[in-house]
Amino acid sequence: MSLRAEAAPATTRIRRFSPAERWVHRTTALLMGVCVLTASFLYVPELAQLVGRRELVVRVHEWAGLALPVPVLAGLASRALRADLGRLNRFGPHDRRWLGAALRRDRRRESRPAGKFNAGQKIYAAWIAGATLVMLGTGLLMWFTHLTPIMWRTSATFVHDWLALTIGIVLAGHIGMALGDPEARRGMRTGAVSREWARREHPLWRG
Repeated sequence: MSLRAEAAPATTRIRRFSPAERWVHRTTALLMGVCVLTASFLYVPELAQLVGRRELVVRVHEWAGLALPVPVLAGLASRALRADLGRLNRFGPHDRRWLGAALRRDRRRESRPAGKFNAGQKIYAAWIAGATLVMLGTGLLMWFTHLTPIMWRTSATFVHDWLALTIGIVLAGHIGMALGDPEARRGMRTGAVSREWARREHPLWRG
C-alpha cells in the first residue's frame, strides 16, 4: 500500500479545538460538576443525610465556586480560545435563521445554517457565563455576611438558590445534547472532527 493511500484517511478530519481550549472546557466542567454535586448534598435532605461533615462540603463548594472563572481567565493566553470567544460573541443573519428554524422545530439541515458554533451554542455560552458571574457575586455576599445588610444577604440567597436549580436543568440539557452527538464529543475530546460532520452541522465554518 502506498504512503499516499495510507495518509488519505487523515485528511478527512479537521481541527476544531486546540489543546488549551480542551483543557479549559474539562477543567471548567470539573469545577462546575463539583459545585453542582456539593450543592445537591447541601440542599437535598436525602443526600445531606449521607454526609457527616457538612462544613467540609460547604468549604469545597465555596472554593470550587471561587475557582470556576480561573480556567477561562488562564485560557485567555491562548489565541485559539480568544478567537472562539469572539465567534461565540457575534450573531449574524444566519444565527437568526437558525433560531427561527429551532423555534419552528424545523430540523432540515438547510434551515439551520451555522458557522463554527450554531446560535444555540452561542446563547448557551453567553447564558452560562452570565449565570456563573451572578452565582459568584451572590455567593460572595453569602460568604462575607458581615460586609452587607441582611436584606442583601437574603436576596442573594434567594437568587443563588433558584439560579443554581436553573443551572442544573440547563447543564442537564447541555449534557443530553452532547450525548446525542458522538462526533461533537469526539471533537471536544480529541480536538478534531470529520469533514463530513462539519459540512453537515456547520456548513458556514471554514475549518
